[in-house]
Amino acid sequence: MNHTETPDVRAAALAAATRLFAERGVAGTSLQSVADAVGVSKPTLCYHFGTKEGLRSAVLDQLLGRWQGELPRMMAAATRGGPRLDALLHALFSFFLEDPARAVLLLREALDRPADLRDRLHHQLQPWTRLLTEAVRSGQAQGAVRAEVDPEAFVQIVITSGIGALALGDRTNALLSPEPSLHAQLAELVRVARTALLVPPSPHAQEA
Repeated sequence: MNHTETPDVRAAALAAATRLFAERGVAGTSLQSVADAVGVSKPTLCYHFGTKEGLRSAVLDQLLGRWQGELPRMMAAATRGGPRLDALLHALFSFFLEDPARAVLLLREALDRPADLRDRLHHQLQPWTRLLTEAVRSGQAQGAVRAEVDPEAFVQIVITSGIGALALGDRTNALLSPEPSLHAQLAELVRVARTALLVPPSPHAQEA
């Protein structure tokens, strides 16, 4: 393998590993199976990531690391135009809809390696979630957000509900008939979150 192809091989390996780890778990996925999915040799995969644990770490770093840079940009865009909550949830959902294996992988990691995932969330995502809770408090100070909302609990519930729906929505919708689509479930989550968060306009304001 010509190592000038490193960026393409690395990106393909991360995508394949995300899918296979989500389907089988890390323990049930071999480096050889990832290499086969990418179309490279196992030594080439080891050249990029060292071990399976190195590959797992790189997959999670890519998944969680995105939000460290993305959220400030998204919040600025949402502040300039359109409802902030809708914009942020749309960005969150879009990222996971691009590759549904991402949400499934997070769910697997929460069950298989809870202590490690907890540590990663603490170090990699708390700066992101702090911006969200500060935005809720800012809205409360301005009278736009309900005073009874607990910012930390609200953000936790919305994020975990969204990831849960993305990971399980197509697997559990057989509970109902007709089966609700994943997009319908996410739209309903946004509606419920908006209703729970925002102070409704007064009748006088609507008349004006």
